[in-house]
Amino acid sequence: MTQLRVRWLGRVAYREALEVQRAMFAGRDHHLLLVEHDHTFTYGPHADLDVNLRCDPSAVGADLVAVDRGGDITYHGPGQLTGYPIISLPRGQGPLRHVLAVEEVLIGALRALGAISPGRLRGYPGVWLDTESEEPRKVAAIGVRVARNRTMHGFALNVTTDMAYLRQHIVACGIPDRPVTSLAEEGLGVTMRDVVDAITTEAASVWGGGAADRQDVQWREVPTDLAPFTRGEGAGEPVRLMSRARAAGLDAGLAIEERKPEWLRPVVRHGDEVLRMRKVLKRNSLATVCEDAGCPNLSECWAAGTATFMVLGERCTRACGFCLVDTRKPEGVDSDEPTRVATTVAELQLGHAVLTMVARDDLADGGFAHVAACVRAIRAQSPTTTIETLVSDAAGDHEAVETLVSARPDVFNHNIETVARLQRVVRPSAGYARSLGVLAYAKSRGLVTKSGLILGMGETRTEIEGAISDLAAIGVDIVTIGQYLRPTTHHLPVARWVSPEEFEEIRHYALATGIKHAEASPLTRSSHHAEQAFDAVKVSLTRSGAATAARD
Repeated sequence: MTQLRVRWLGRVAYREALEVQRAMFAGRDHHLLLVEHDHTFTYGPHADLDVNLRCDPSAVGADLVAVDRGGDITYHGPGQLTGYPIISLPRGQGPLRHVLAVEEVLIGALRALGAISPGRLRGYPGVWLDTESEEPRKVAAIGVRVARNRTMHGFALNVTTDMAYLRQHIVACGIPDRPVTSLAEEGLGVTMRDVVDAITTEAASVWGGGAADRQDVQWREVPTDLAPFTRGEGAGEPVRLMSRARAAGLDAGLAIEERKPEWLRPVVRHGDEVLRMRKVLKRNSLATVCEDAGCPNLSECWAAGTATFMVLGERCTRACGFCLVDTRKPEGVDSDEPTRVATTVAELQLGHAVLTMVARDDLADGGFAHVAACVRAIRAQSPTTTIETLVSDAAGDHEAVETLVSARPDVFNHNIETVARLQRVVRPSAGYARSLGVLAYAKSRGLVTKSGLILGMGETRTEIEGAISDLAAIGVDIVTIGQYLRPTTHHLPVARWVSPEEFEEIRHYALATGIKHAEASPLTRSSHHAEQAFDAVKVSLTRSGAATAARD
């Protein structure tokens, strides 16, 4: 039986989760995504909004999203567990049997949690409580899509939900004469984690042969109001984010003075090509992430005529726990930068240009229009140069991401950086599901996609393989995997040195998942061997296209 991968993703915007679902729906693996959403009303193609939508969604702080599932209008929001089983059904098992299986999972979990008589109500889809009484109450809605024996969408279980959204603002599921409830209203004092645990157990039984690979983003029992961090400052501790790190199971790690293994000592040779590169960059007033982030491969890449241009300034609006880039207040955007980048690419005669950016959450579009302008400028001056963009998550702004996607970079790169459990430690302003959603969207628009992980921060081998499997499941083409090197005492500690042999094993695992190209070594970084990686993927895509054409 195919392994069931269960992911608790925490609080996720509805549209982000939808992008991840769509990408995974196109695959073969079995997934169960468990989330809480921001306030959102969703409706299927046969919903009667004139009757069943009783409010202006924006007036109650909610989105309104049309979706391709069965059912009428429903609500998703804080305090509600939404689950998306994305599985391949046995041949001949249609939508009805799948709905019954989803109900079976919910009913079993609710029984284990001590709910009163959970069960089905004839003629009414979903799961109900107190089904033996004269007034059963609906606690979970179900709406699914099944196509080509593959499922998406799922269920919404009210745990501590604000029931006004279901009672006053909509006619839930288009059923006006039946009450809706939550576990909290029924007096069942369980936490969201209790419910996720129970659902996981039942889902493993129904869809996983009794077992599941479960990985969670960090639960929010730790403070979320982190003060802004500026390099060199500490809040009473030598390392920022350590309270959150301890909550995620990390310890003090290795001392920063500890001598690195031989395999982590890069060979630095500043020959003529490196000096020429530095001279050209300085003359055109351009920054590179190679220098600003202290990349160990600088001399190798520059000697080969490859550099990663960092646009939008040298100051980042985020304070990731691993990164050396400056986090002071950013300066304005240089409108002439796209021209200078393009001129430099042409002067250096680069076959493959890599653009990266600092996160610019201070800008309305996160700076994505500026990166797109850089892509167009390079195309105008160097039409044969292939272009890779290594970008932020745009704070989840779909339109901003589309601005760059429409410029058609050859490679769309966004790093997930670490495993699900450590996201809030390593990237407190980002999100695991958001990163998957951004990559999934770029892939859906026909771009080659790329992502990366840094290891040695306290993750386990199982978690590494889980993150790689998630990237493969959304169609990522290239992954880069390297060793974390602690920049200063104010950054997260190194938990361990990962051996070259283990990196090679992980590289083989990535390829076995269907990822087309993997770079994995202690000194691998996002742009290391970027041109070679893209060339390898082009060959793979050409062969895949030829094989498809032959089958057709």
